[in-house]
Amino acid sequence: MRLKDKVALITGAGGGIGRAVALRFSKEGASVVVSDMDEASVNETVKAVVDGGGKAVAVVGSVTARDDVQKMVDAATSNFGKLDIL
Repeated sequence: MRLKDKVALITGAGGGIGRAVALRFSKEGASVVVSDMDEASVNETVKAVVDGGGKAVAVVGSVTARDDVQKMVDAATSNFGKLDIL
């Protein structure tokens, strides 16, 4: 549990490497904010994290949009109280 009590924001988490990172961080104890432009796929990632016993919230958005990035940071702080890892 190397990431116990840490909060991570993971972009591109709807699939591929991003999803794998979210799942691994969760297994290591991190709460994760997962973001992707595809709502269905990012919700699947949240479900996989939660089904594995972890904590996750989804944010639909793009890192190229300032307002979306702010939503991601806000989701971390409002749901988990902080943000440790980007």
